[in-house]
Amino acid sequence: MDTFITEQLSTDAVTESFVIEGGRPLNGSVRAAGNKNAALPIIAACLLTDEPITLANVPAILDVETMLELAADLGVEIEHPAPGTVRIHAAQEPKAELDEELCRRIRASILFAGPLLARCGEAIVPPPGGDVIGRRRLDVHIDALERLGADVHTNRRFQMRSHGLIGTAIFLDEASVTGTENAVMAAVLARGDTTIGNAACEPHVQDLCRFLVSLGAQIDGIGSNVLRVHGVERLHGGEWRICPDHIEVASFVGLGAVTSGEIEIQNVDADDLVAIWPAFERLGVDCVVEGTSVRVSGDQELVIRDDVGSQIPKIEDGPWPAFPADLTSIALAVATQARGTVLIFEKMFENRLFFVDKLVGMGARIVLCDPHRALVSGPSKLYGERLSSPDIRAGMAMLIASLCAEGTSTIANVREIDRGYERIDERLRALGASIERIET
Repeated sequence: MDTFITEQLSTDAVTESFVIEGGRPLNGSVRAAGNKNAALPIIAACLLTDEPITLANVPAILDVETMLELAADLGVEIEHPAPGTVRIHAAQEPKAELDEELCRRIRASILFAGPLLARCGEAIVPPPGGDVIGRRRLDVHIDALERLGADVHTNRRFQMRSHGLIGTAIFLDEASVTGTENAVMAAVLARGDTTIGNAACEPHVQDLCRFLVSLGAQIDGIGSNVLRVHGVERLHGGEWRICPDHIEVASFVGLGAVTSGEIEIQNVDADDLVAIWPAFERLGVDCVVEGTSVRVSGDQELVIRDDVGSQIPKIEDGPWPAFPADLTSIALAVATQARGTVLIFEKMFENRLFFVDKLVGMGARIVLCDPHRALVSGPSKLYGERLSSPDIRAGMAMLIASLCAEGTSTIANVREIDRGYERIDERLRALGASIERIET
């Protein structure tokens, strides 16, 4: 087990905070970690075969460790042969019931439903936890699995059984990332063909599909919103390298832009950033893609680019290839340092923007119009403040604000940030940030 994760798990009863002295430019290079949202379903998908699988570029974050704990509790053998590498071997048929306490820690626990049904014919899944950013429907998962032949009963937990999944036509009423992933993982071992319409096609969904293909699955349409899965009798083992985390790449771009530093972000897949650049360009962020790296220019002046006719521009999220919902908090924090006015429109989660009062307390000029829209005018001079991270992405937005603020900020509940960003304090110190982790 990675040292960082071991230390975090051994201090569950201890609350940790970041103490940040702002106003320092960040300079240097940083390597993007593996994609969190690809690693989680791929770990679950390892239950689909009785042969060993070795995963590389696995991010050392708390959500990944919780996912591995869930797999181990089901009877799966987990080994850590090297930093960032995990060997997963579900040699025996896993048990069907997930641990309730572990499920409370993470939203992705629901991703075991599809593999358990496909492999064991049964899955007992307690309600998942995760970020409290609004209502996060599970209807898409249940409907897809029922259409594949599962019998689902709900009584404080989801009890699912099947006497053999059968391929079918599925149209998702929401382009849910995890709903698509569960449907695909269940369908790869189903009898016959499955068509999934209105499928999510984010980079992490594509990575899961390509991983399954490497194990012997037959999936067509990867990267589109229509997936066609031809069920196979079994999958074999293998090796896979988790794709880079495009959300983390964009987070570091935002950090570099607001601190007037020159940062090079390495281990980048440029194709995964195409939906992100238009929004950052609208905020005046200057960065260049050079092969597998992104360079953020130093001493840049952020100026918001108005729409035609000098109209206030808008940054809005949506299913891929629209701007990712996980980056609306980051874009909002960057916008506080850009000259001009922009509307941040978070369509997907009604609680995502409820952290903006903390930035207002730091000096940001933000009007929260309603749960989904915030009007940001900048640049604002920010001042250090006492904060607390409500979720992963809001925590990163607070980090961005604190690093460009005057004075000292303290961010509590940094476990939320650790769930999605690997050793973020160590990596920021390597770039010149003044940030310390303390126990409180």
